[in-house]
Amino acid sequence: MFKKWFGKQQPKEETITAPLDGTIVPLEDVPDPVFAQNMMGDGIAIDPADGDVVAPVDGEIVQLFPTKHAIGLRSEAGVELLIHVGIDTVSMNGEGFTAYVKAGDRVKRGDRLLSVDLPLVREKAKSAVTPIIITNGDALESLEKKAGTSAAKGETVLFHVKMK
Repeated sequence: MFKKWFGKQQPKEETITAPLDGTIVPLEDVPDPVFAQNMMGDGIAIDPADGDVVAPVDGEIVQLFPTKHAIGLRSEAGVELLIHVGIDTVSMNGEGFTAYVKAGDRVKRGDRLLSVDLPLVREKAKSAVTPIIITNGDALESLEKKAGTSAAKGETVLFHVKMK
């Protein structure tokens, strides 16, 4: 009752859309055991068709890695996401990555987060495949992955999540 008077109640469900255009790749097929074996959390990956990365949810930027190869978000419902552009891209030290947001920024689904020089990533990193990981899986009641082979940024639903 007090939440109704004193604060906005968080939604308990969240739909997460693709942050990139490209081909959907099962997480177990990502060429990195940390992601493929769900050590960071459950998720899905996209082999990107272009270098634009957009917000997959309305929420807040909780972390932007100094090398700009990865970004953490928290959705309105409390789902914590990691978008990790490419595999072994941390070694690029930010080369080819441009960020349009910083930690603490509020974003809406479809807002531009990063741009990536994909040809450079394909040349210098192990892979351009980009895992999208839910890092607080213990806070979820359920995670439904949507089937599909291709992703359109801001449109294709990757997950439907219910929070505990």
